[in-house]
Amino acid sequence: MDALIEKYHRKLANTQTTFVRSLASEINWNARLIGIKGARGVGKTTLLLQHIKQSGEQNSLYVSLDAIWFSKNSLIDLVDTFVKRGGKKLYLDEVHKYPNWSQELKNIYDDYADLKVVFTGSSLLEILNARADLSRRAVVYTMQGLSFREYLCIEMGQEFERYTLEQIVYNHEKIAEELNRTVRPLMHFDNYLKQGYYPFYKEELSLYMSRLEEVVAMMLEIELPLLRGLDLAYVYKIKQLLLIISESVPFIPNIVKLSQKIGLSRGTLLLYFQYLDEVGLIINLYKDAGGISSLQKPSKVYLENTNLMYALSPKAVNTGNARETFFANQLSYAHQIEYAEKGDFWVDKQFVFEVGGKDKTTKQLGLNPNGFIAADDIEFGYQQKIPLWLFGFLY
Repeated sequence: MDALIEKYHRKLANTQTTFVRSLASEINWNARLIGIKGARGVGKTTLLLQHIKQSGEQNSLYVSLDAIWFSKNSLIDLVDTFVKRGGKKLYLDEVHKYPNWSQELKNIYDDYADLKVVFTGSSLLEILNARADLSRRAVVYTMQGLSFREYLCIEMGQEFERYTLEQIVYNHEKIAEELNRTVRPLMHFDNYLKQGYYPFYKEELSLYMSRLEEVVAMMLEIELPLLRGLDLAYVYKIKQLLLIISESVPFIPNIVKLSQKIGLSRGTLLLYFQYLDEVGLIINLYKDAGGISSLQKPSKVYLENTNLMYALSPKAVNTGNARETFFANQLSYAHQIEYAEKGDFWVDKQFVFEVGGKDKTTKQLGLNPNGFIAADDIEFGYQQKIPLWLFGFLY
């Protein structure tokens, strides 16, 4: 255990707190059991270490459950020793890599009433399962990559306000005017779309795309086989599918043709669409998100974020697809997005949005009073036309 403590203090000493994700202020850190789910690379580990450093907590310990120490020791052993030494708060990273993690966490919650535990895991993490129902015990948060607002905070070294969707829809002219006094969003927007979603872009920008390719490979070759039983023999076919999605305009799946092209049965293909959405590699858009099943064909499919498009097919990125992918990504964090018959997105069953360039008109929206244009390449909007970049200020 002393080796784990030494490694923890080394990590903590190297953790910077100049910029902290907005999710940190939303988490109720006083809860006894907190879960943070998110795709690989979005910054879950940094979030934990920053909180510990900023709060000045004593009697705390951070450990990653993929540490070699756990090959000969159990989580229960760690907790028992930690509590006996006066430990009060335990931060567990990568819990999905530890066998039987949910059952042991349940036992820890029930047996150590004075211990608070925060854990992180893959987007595929199932808090509710047959063996140990943690859903009634854990407060679970989902973490996404950097919003365009957060990216600007890092690049400009200053804070920018978050806005609700209603504020953006009904007050976008004033908001855009205020923001453009401080920053020229369009100067930074293209860079964000290409290489600003994952926080590690700040570490070594020249290696960003290769690191992103590694992130995708680990999701496909480690997380999906481990947590969803994906046959490794299908990984190449899944990569083919992601490449097709990244180069489309945007991608409307024809399941029969796609099944023939990549050599997967219809049922298997639809199941993989679901898994890829869960792991944080794609966003599936359905006509009715309320009653979807694993065998329902999505109406449209996007990569989860635009950076993935530039990593997978940098020379074949479609502008229209990139615009819609950005919109879907930023809105899906806290809103329900569905396929719209007229327009591109039906949001929260209230607003319809058409995404396009600066010359896009409201023709396809008809006379819908809740229909709006999210237009690229404009600094300011007018009436129903809203700057696309402004939707990056939702979180």
